[in-house]
Amino acid sequence: MSKTKHCEAVRVVVRCRPFSKRERAECENILEIDDKLGQITIRNPKAPPDEPMKVFTFDSVYGWDSKQSDIYDDAVRPLVESVLQGFNGTIFAYGQTGTGKTHTMQGITNDPERRGVIPNSFQHIFTQISRTQNQKYLVRSSYLEIYQEEIRDLLCKNNNKKLELKENPDFGVYVKDLSAVVTKNATEIEHVMNMGNQSRSVGFTNMNERSSRSHAIFVITVECSEVGPDGEDHIRVGKLNMVDLAGSERQSKTGAKGKRLKEAAKINLSLSALGNVISALVDGKSTHIPYRDSKLTRLLQDSLGGNAKTVMIATVGPSHKNFEESLATLRYASRAKNIKNKPRINEDPKDALLREFQEEIARLKSQLEEQGMLAKERRRRRNSKRLSKSMAGMEEDIFKESLTEVWKAVQEESEVKHYTKEGSDVPKSLTWQGSSEKLKPLNEHRKSMEDMQWDQDALEKIIEKYKTMESKLLVGGKTIIDHTNEQQKMLELKRQEIAEQIRREREIQQQMMLQDEETLEMKETFSSLQQEVELKTKKLKRLYNKLQFVKGEIRDVIDEHVITRQELEQTQHELTRELKYKYLLIENFIPPEEKNKIMNRLHFDSEEDQWRLQPGHSIRKCAWQKINSPVDLQ
Repeated sequence: MSKTKHCEAVRVVVRCRPFSKRERAECENILEIDDKLGQITIRNPKAPPDEPMKVFTFDSVYGWDSKQSDIYDDAVRPLVESVLQGFNGTIFAYGQTGTGKTHTMQGITNDPERRGVIPNSFQHIFTQISRTQNQKYLVRSSYLEIYQEEIRDLLCKNNNKKLELKENPDFGVYVKDLSAVVTKNATEIEHVMNMGNQSRSVGFTNMNERSSRSHAIFVITVECSEVGPDGEDHIRVGKLNMVDLAGSERQSKTGAKGKRLKEAAKINLSLSALGNVISALVDGKSTHIPYRDSKLTRLLQDSLGGNAKTVMIATVGPSHKNFEESLATLRYASRAKNIKNKPRINEDPKDALLREFQEEIARLKSQLEEQGMLAKERRRRRNSKRLSKSMAGMEEDIFKESLTEVWKAVQEESEVKHYTKEGSDVPKSLTWQGSSEKLKPLNEHRKSMEDMQWDQDALEKIIEKYKTMESKLLVGGKTIIDHTNEQQKMLELKRQEIAEQIRREREIQQQMMLQDEETLEMKETFSSLQQEVELKTKKLKRLYNKLQFVKGEIRDVIDEHVITRQELEQTQHELTRELKYKYLLIENFIPPEEKNKIMNRLHFDSEEDQWRLQPGHSIRKCAWQKINSPVDLQ
C-alpha cells in the first residue's frame, strides 16, 4: 500500500456556544458568523463605531444553533476514516473555560442527538469494522489526564500513581505502564470512558460549576490485519487521540485561590507552551521547536508538525465580557491553521499487539490439533478395548452355559446331592472365578474413565483460552452484528459526499475572495484621467483601512501581552507568598538534621525536568501536613 508523503495543514473548526441563562439578561453579542464562507467577525465593545471589525477565516465555522452531528460529519468523520486506514489522527478542543469544550468532545452519551465527538467516533469505528470483509481488527483504548504536569492513568484503580513519559526511536513518545483495554463493541468502549470520567479532576470556579482541572486524552488504537497480494498478513495500525484541554483562565474572572490557583497556573503554563510550539512551527525561521517545555506538547508532538492528521476545534463565547479571551482563542486558532503535518500510513509496526494475538492463537490452535489427534488415538484404543471386552464377555457367557449344563448333570447323581449337602468348595471356586473375571474389566473401565476426564479438563482449558483470545479479534462482517442495513449505509455515504461537497464549495469561495482584488487590478482600464483618479483614490482608501487594521492588531497584541503579564505577575505573587509560608514552616518546625537528610536525598531528573526525592527514611508526617496545608496570609 502506498504511503502518503505530502504535507497536510491542520484543519481548524470554530464553534460558538449560545448565551447562558446569566448572560442573556446582561450581555450583548459581539460575534457574527458566516458558515457559508467559514468566517467569524468579532467586534470590540469598547472601540469607537467607525473602527473596523476583525474577521477570521477558518475551514468551518458553527454558530450556537449547530448540531453535534454536523460538526462530526464535517470535521471528524474523514479523520476517523483515515485512522481505520492506518493513519494517526488527533482531535483537540481549545478555548476559554466554560465555552463548551467538554460538551463538544463528550456531550451526553445516552442522547443520540447530543452525543459528542468521542462517543460518535466509537459508533463510527465499530460500524465500519462490521462492514468490512476478510480483515481482522484489534481495538484497544487508554485514558489519561495531565493534572498539574503529572500524568495519571484514569483506568487504573490507583490513579494517584505518577506515570513517566518515555521516547523510543521506533514508535516515538509514549507513556510507560499506561493501561490499555481491549474492546469488542461500542458499548464496552463507552463503559471504559465512563469509568475514566469518574476519576477525572473537576472543580468549581466562577466561570463554570464543573470546570475541567486537567487535560484529558482518550486514545483508541485500531490494528487491522489483511492478506496482501504476496499472500502474507500485513498489519496497519491507526491511533486516534481525542484531547479535551482544560480551559485557559484568568484569575480575576475565575476567582481561583489556593488549590484552584495552583491548578490554573499549571493549566496556563502548559497552554502557553502549546502556543509557543504552534508559533515556532508557523514561524518557519525557528530551528528549535520547544516540545519539551510541557508534557502536553511532548504527547502531542506527532500531532503538531509530525506523523498525524490533526483537527482543532476552537470554542468561543458570544458575550462582550469575554472579548479578550475570545479574540485570543481566534488568534490562537488562526496560527494553528498554518501548521503543516506529514501523515503516513503505519504499516507493519514493531509494537503491533495484533501480531502477538495471532501468534498466540496459532499456538493454541496447534495445541488443540495435537489434543485432537491424541483424543482420536485414545478413542481408537478404547473402541478396540471395548471390542475385546465384548468378545471376552461372549466367551464367558458360553462358559457359564456349559457349566450350568454340567452342574445339572451332576445334580442328577445322588452322590453329588450328598456332596452338596455336606458342603463343597467346587461351586464356590467357580463363583469366585466368575466374580474376578467380572471385576477385572470394571477396574480397567474406571481407569480409562479417569484418563478421559483428565484429558477432557485439559482440552476444555485450552479451548476456553483459545476462544478468549479469538473473541478479542474482530472479523469484519463476521463477529460484529451489523446493526444497519444496506440503505442506511448508502445514506451515510450520501451524507459524507454532501459534507465533502460543501467543504469544497467553501474552499473555492475563500480562494475566489482572495483572488478577486488581484483580478480586478489586472483588468482595470480607464476612459479618462478623472476615472483613474477616482479608482486609485478608492484603492488608496482601501489600503489605508488595511493599514489601520494592522495597526489596531498590533495595539491589541500589545494590550493582550500587558494583561497576560499582569495576570502572570499576580499569580507569581500568590505563589511566592505561599512559598514563603512553607519556608517559614521548614525553618521553625523541621529540625536541621531532618532538613539536611532531605537535601541529600534530592536529585534532578533531567528527562522529566524536575527534582525528585530518592528513597530513604520518612520524615515527620505532621510537619509535612502543616507544610502542605493551605493558608491565607494577609
